[in-house]
Amino acid sequence: MKIWKSVASAVLVSVLLAGCGSNAGTESSEGGTAAGSTVSLKIFVAQPRLKEHYDKYIEQFKAKEKAEKNIEVNVQLEMPPADNAAQILKTRLASNDAPDVFALHAVNEIPPFSKAGYLEDLSGQPFVDKLLDSVKPSVTDTSGKVVAVPLETLSWGYLYNKDIFEEQGLEVPTTLTEMKAVVEKLKSAGITPFELSYKEAWVPQLFLPLTVGALSQTDHKDFLDKMNQDQGSFSDMKAIFDIFDLVTANGTERALEVGPDDAAAAFATGKAAMWVQGPWYAETILKSNPDMNFGVAPMPIDDNPDNTKINLSTSTSLAVSSSSKNKEVALDFVNYVLDDKDSSGFYEALKFNPVAKIHDFKSFPWVDDALKYVNEGKAYQDPAVPQAVKDESGKVLQGYYSGQLNQQQVIDALDKAWKSYNKVNK
Repeated sequence: MKIWKSVASAVLVSVLLAGCGSNAGTESSEGGTAAGSTVSLKIFVAQPRLKEHYDKYIEQFKAKEKAEKNIEVNVQLEMPPADNAAQILKTRLASNDAPDVFALHAVNEIPPFSKAGYLEDLSGQPFVDKLLDSVKPSVTDTSGKVVAVPLETLSWGYLYNKDIFEEQGLEVPTTLTEMKAVVEKLKSAGITPFELSYKEAWVPQLFLPLTVGALSQTDHKDFLDKMNQDQGSFSDMKAIFDIFDLVTANGTERALEVGPDDAAAAFATGKAAMWVQGPWYAETILKSNPDMNFGVAPMPIDDNPDNTKINLSTSTSLAVSSSSKNKEVALDFVNYVLDDKDSSGFYEALKFNPVAKIHDFKSFPWVDDALKYVNEGKAYQDPAVPQAVKDESGKVLQGYYSGQLNQQQVIDALDKAWKSYNKVNK
């Protein structure tokens, strides 16, 4: 988001879908936006690769609002890259310049944002009753209020080229030793095992939830509690280096120069057999190669097959700012995200999973791949690691990859980041 995602510096991209218009709608005597008025709505979503789909859906929303309420909506859509989005949003919120509707990571950002009072209570909105029971808790804060509409629910580990695996007679590995054997078989056939793309820090950050998620629910069940109490250390999570080292030693070159969009195109053309990435990149992959036959599998982190599990998460979700001056229209928009008539087409175009009872599109093959592991009990909930720690992990793993940091320095930096978070959020 997903999720972690959470998740290489780039300049904020502001896309004006229509003219700026007037600053706000005219309030009616009932406190809503008066018919015939013009409203400027600011929407903030860190998914620039999916811009064309958001553009189309926003245009549909504008037409619906005009037809049903006679309100002219001008939308300013801001789509920063994932690496910059969290800091940009925090700055905007702190300076009383909040977007009317903004995306945030459900698992990691809803708790602190809701506690700070930034999120509108959406519990009484029509979309809430449409949510699948398995999804609703992820957008519910600690007080029991629904505060966002979910976009992405994810089951992920790494992506693999099914055709290459079949041609080479390879099975999906269940242990780290088996993964090493797969790597050697691919190399002997002249095939690069892994696509690498570490230009944007949120990509190497993905190794954090893959290891912490599995180990904190198997061999180190007290890890999160200990870290939240300043009593733990990432020295218990050294598995992160085992899998990171294996992947980076057997991947494509110049990883720090390659962004995920370019990597998606390369992976789609068979440049490498595997990519540590989530199915949230399905739309981009298939845009490069509509016939790409890829699957989703859990990443082995050690030689205990019981620790090889799929990550389950709700990542990107849309919230309404509690300080929005155009709240009625903002609420109309988040409800339109789960519109009975139009929502299924929107989610299917984005290649997202169904999140609501109204979604009637067929699930994608990679979703079925992941669901197999879920049904077998081989899955874990995305760990609640503070966003600040996730951000730091991406940066220090870039440093580790480039040789600027050693393992102990990475561990120390992550421990320090978590303690700093605890100090501020006690």
